[in-house]
Amino acid sequence: MGFPDNPTMIISAIVLYLLLLSHQAVSEEQVQRYVIREKGENAVLQCLDQPVNASSLLYRWKKSGTVVATPNPLKPSEHLSISNNGSLWISGLQATDEGQYECESQTKDGSSWQTLSNILLRVAEGPTSISLAIKPATLLQNGTLYVTKGSYVYFNCSSESFPSQNLTWTVEDLALDGYDGASGNKSFIEFSIRNIQPSDQGIYTCTSQNTLSKTTVNKSQELLVYYAPERHPECSWVIVNEPFDFLFICSWCGGYPVPTLDWHEVLEENVIAKGPTINSTSQETERLEVHVNRFILHDVKEVKCIGHHVTGVEKACSFELKRPYPLGDPLVTALEGSNITLSCTETDSLPPAKTVWKQKDNKIINTTSKYIVSDNKLNYKLIIINVTKEDEGAYYCYSENPLDARALEVFLTVKTSADNGGAVVGVFVSILIMMIGVTVGVTVYSKRDRLCIGNHLDDNRGDILSLVDSDEEEIFHHTVPQLPPLTNGHATTLVEIHRIPSSDHEDKADGTNQHNDQTHPE
Repeated sequence: MGFPDNPTMIISAIVLYLLLLSHQAVSEEQVQRYVIREKGENAVLQCLDQPVNASSLLYRWKKSGTVVATPNPLKPSEHLSISNNGSLWISGLQATDEGQYECESQTKDGSSWQTLSNILLRVAEGPTSISLAIKPATLLQNGTLYVTKGSYVYFNCSSESFPSQNLTWTVEDLALDGYDGASGNKSFIEFSIRNIQPSDQGIYTCTSQNTLSKTTVNKSQELLVYYAPERHPECSWVIVNEPFDFLFICSWCGGYPVPTLDWHEVLEENVIAKGPTINSTSQETERLEVHVNRFILHDVKEVKCIGHHVTGVEKACSFELKRPYPLGDPLVTALEGSNITLSCTETDSLPPAKTVWKQKDNKIINTTSKYIVSDNKLNYKLIIINVTKEDEGAYYCYSENPLDARALEVFLTVKTSADNGGAVVGVFVSILIMMIGVTVGVTVYSKRDRLCIGNHLDDNRGDILSLVDSDEEEIFHHTVPQLPPLTNGHATTLVEIHRIPSSDHEDKADGTNQHNDQTHPE
């Protein structure tokens, strides 16, 4: 066999020979690759270690031994196509595109097909449709969920992924290692928290990762734990502008979120003031203050602060309002030149009343050289030094709070020394008259058994009336008429009348008495 004389032919032969040697070398060391792509994406599979003059070769692709793409096909495919450099273009990957792909090439003169590369294509899908469920929980307007302290809470997370996935629950980027079911490789995972506490609130995140593509998808949900204050609200007041204006204060601390506070009149249920709502940005949402005065509280007897919490708890505090009522002695007498103390007490008012002493011209009395005003535990005293007749008159113990104002009138009477002497004489005369009456009464009582009767007797003689008690039915036989019989079983009183002559007839009188003593009733 001879060599051609044309140098051009000789050079072409050499180039072709080198190409064949290169193609043979690649076929002897086939390259295999592992490619992972997401479903729906476009994928490009390349032939590796291509010859220097790749345009002189023809390419085709096989999948699992079956030709799926050829150069210059009779019916071009939009899904599979071969580029000029031999790469396989796959548009819109589907799960069915997964498999073993081989890239083959041959020279354009019709040599045998040689395998240039071997590629395993894996198609991954997801994670998609990830969803969370936290029950029972209430959804707020901002998308946050809340549960009540101490309740039982159930957590569920689900997702779709191909070929498989790993699901994991975390809270504030910390794994929930202490809860069974907080992670797994199934289509869903679930766990629960019994007796949930405020420390359990936070942002809960479910993470789904495709085991093939390592694609990760997260979904988070903020969960709050609400609880009402354990104590009742506290009601108090502060004097703002004594005695007209007061500050009613209602505080209910220790809950989350802050409560809603309302001041109410107990009897008429009219709202005096309304506190911040749950969405309020006030700095003192646990404390409600309201200014009150006499125009608001004139007819109110009791006020109540009601606290409402979003968890359904409602508690209240209240206090009774009372008008002032000063008490004391309305009449006081003093001796001229002495010191006198006027006093009154006021203990019932609420809010506490301001109490002062006033004169009849409505002028407030303050401590001076003439007056000493003292306040000792709701006992208000006014000491007047060196009382004179000019100090006589009305003084007023004046008490006032936001409900009302009342005054106790105390009238001071000033006595002079002359008035005092007349009083002493009057007392002496009264005592003398009383002593005379007592003496007369004792004398009459001591001689009660002897009565002097002078209207029916002569002036020259005296009659003596003797009263004799007797149990006998009859006393006299002849000289005295028979007395009526016993009445109701009582004894009969007998009366003897003795006539004593003016001359000394004592012996005859004695005889007469003896005769009468011997006389017996019938």
